[in-house]
Amino acid sequence: MDTEQGFRAAGSGPDGTGGVGGGRGAGRGESGRAGCGTPGGPGAGRGESGRAGCGTPGGQGAADGVPGHVAVIMDGNGRWAEARGLPRSEGHKAGAEPVRTVLKCAKKAGVGHLTLYTFSSENWYRSPEEIGNLFSLLVRYLDSETQELLISGVRLKAVGNLSKLPAASLAALEDACAALSANDGITLTLALSYGAREELAAAAASLAARASAGLLEPGDVDETLFASELWTAGLPDVDLLIRTGGDKRISNFLLWKLAYAELYFTDTLWPDFGEGDFLKALEDFRRRKRRFGRV
Repeated sequence: MDTEQGFRAAGSGPDGTGGVGGGRGAGRGESGRAGCGTPGGPGAGRGESGRAGCGTPGGQGAADGVPGHVAVIMDGNGRWAEARGLPRSEGHKAGAEPVRTVLKCAKKAGVGHLTLYTFSSENWYRSPEEIGNLFSLLVRYLDSETQELLISGVRLKAVGNLSKLPAASLAALEDACAALSANDGITLTLALSYGAREELAAAAASLAARASAGLLEPGDVDETLFASELWTAGLPDVDLLIRTGGDKRISNFLLWKLAYAELYFTDTLWPDFGEGDFLKALEDFRRRKRRFGRV
């Protein structure tokens, strides 16, 4: 099935995320590619006929001081709820509003891609009750927001081990991606059941299998070919990574795409993260000097 028509299941992401809401050793082949649609938008193919490169360091919009690709680790929902004597599920519910706010602000600022670490491979170790609540929230968010996203021109993608998602969540996600597939505005990508180490291992395994079958010479493997095997093929490199909640780590998120990213950490918990916080991160990015190894 072509990625513009539906999902290709792939493999697994942060220690503390789960804003809305891979098994190990997942195979690749046709069943090992995640996404509903092509992350890079029309023309950035994922199949054999559409190999995407490793992206341009600095993304698509960084030249004018606006990051072309912003990725967010949405951390702090549980702590936000616990500080108020509420169950963790209430923190996850409160985390839906910042998603709307950040998406709107990113679109207005001219950001081309916004990727949210929504549910990591490590999050599967949480209680069944919390996992169920997270995916019920995902379904409700998609049901309530898809029409607004359609009107706003937002294109929706997903990367990760989507085959592990509950059936209702997977169906809702696939329907929403299909409904928004013709949009050409900002691309919102949800990383679901995602882990970057597994993504890298799966890409290496795929290339090794092709080489073993005589379909590829080992010397042909370069950055561009390797990047085309990633679940995130088609997405540009991340320009700016934002992590809320006070921790200063990247938690197995987009390791390949973060090679030249600027990192921005804030103590603000995700449910409290608003327009002013996002604009502050963009202003901090604008002041950075990005040399990419040059002087």
